[in-house]
Amino acid sequence: MISIEDKIKRKIISQKDGTLLFPEDFNDIGSSEAVRLALHRLFKDSFITRIAQGIYVRPKNNSLIGGILPTAEEVAYGIAQRDRIKIVPTGIYALHALGISQQIPLKLTFLTDGAPREIQIGKQAIKLKRTTPKNLKAIGKISSLVIQALRSIGKGKVTHDEELKILELLQEESETNLKHDIKLAPVWIKKTMSKALNNDKN
Repeated sequence: MISIEDKIKRKIISQKDGTLLFPEDFNDIGSSEAVRLALHRLFKDSFITRIAQGIYVRPKNNSLIGGILPTAEEVAYGIAQRDRIKIVPTGIYALHALGISQQIPLKLTFLTDGAPREIQIGKQAIKLKRTTPKNLKAIGKISSLVIQALRSIGKGKVTHDEELKILELLQEESETNLKHDIKLAPVWIKKTMSKALNNDKN
């Protein structure tokens, strides 16, 4: 008889190192309590690393720096995939993701249609803020970030250089996605984003 712990170990080995591991991934192997205890034992044996409560990983190995853990951003999107929720970066994190701000946020804040919560990942934290469905309807990867970044800067506070950077980034967004997302933005943000359609950077 193969123990639940060994079955979980085999399943983990069959996956790529660096894959996020949640107890729910092993529901086909045993009860939730048995899986939880098995993962805890594998963590104690240093076979896997615990990133946060109920989130594990078998780190990628680098010959120079050792084990490489997933970033807080990767963990956030892993949680979103597990819980089947939508998340959109906002605040300082949105500005950083676009390269408008060099400040590395200690708290990555996302808008979500899921349950609000905060998860500590090492020195960083992931904060999920419940929002209205309209704020999650943007479909463009860049344009959705731009809307949240401009919200964070505030009306009338966007510098000329920041606007130029934003319009340059929006050139990489598909026109279909951009037109769709502009309709969802507040009027003052629409005016800025629309310049990308007209190639108007003045």
